[in-house]
Amino acid sequence: MRLMKKPAVLCTSLAAVFATALLTAPARADDFPSAITVSGEAMISVAPDLAQIDAGVANDAKSAKEASDANNAAMGKVLLALKGAGIAEKDYQTSRLSLQPQYGQNKSAGASPVVGFRASNRVTVKIRDVTKVAGIIDTLVNAGANDIGNISFEVTQASKLLDDAREQAVADARRKAEIYAKVTGVTLGAPLSVAEGGAPVPLFKARMATAPMAAPAAVAPGEETLSVTVNVSWAIKAKEQ
Repeated sequence: MRLMKKPAVLCTSLAAVFATALLTAPARADDFPSAITVSGEAMISVAPDLAQIDAGVANDAKSAKEASDANNAAMGKVLLALKGAGIAEKDYQTSRLSLQPQYGQNKSAGASPVVGFRASNRVTVKIRDVTKVAGIIDTLVNAGANDIGNISFEVTQASKLLDDAREQAVADARRKAEIYAKVTGVTLGAPLSVAEGGAPVPLFKARMATAPMAAPAAVAPGEETLSVTVNVSWAIKAKEQ
């Protein structure tokens, strides 16, 4: 009596059909956790405690040396004025230094002639008492600064101040989730995930006039608005009867 072997091709075909059935079978509803996902928001307003300004001097002269020497002397007076106003040396830093030729008009073909040179020097100043910003600007102008601008205000302790806003944002997310749970007839379970969105700290910026100002500078720091957004998912379950 001879035993007949089953065709290997048939076994392979059945295995392939079975694997395909597993891959294409629809997932059951209970394979995934049921959840309510909402965003919570909170904002707080706070007065800035740090100001930053740029100040510079520019000098024109016939020669590069004359322009550079005049500019160095002018910036020296500005730096001394900052020191005299109580600004620590660590709080001002040179941000730009340049010496550029100045060209005249050329009525004929060819390169424009060099008619002089302009030397410029700028410093960035941090002012840790924002109530003194206007006074510092006046000090700079009186010392010879003829280019002042890029004023910005910021909150240095934003991270600590945002902790309260984070608590408020989570509470806001839960409030919204409870509303959705109520109208859909379910109850909230434990939170499944919490993710914080971007929490930028805005900077108020303004340009100042580049010419010396006769009247005292008028500066309004205002308030900064710090915001937090969180995305929270809560597990849900059927409401008990």
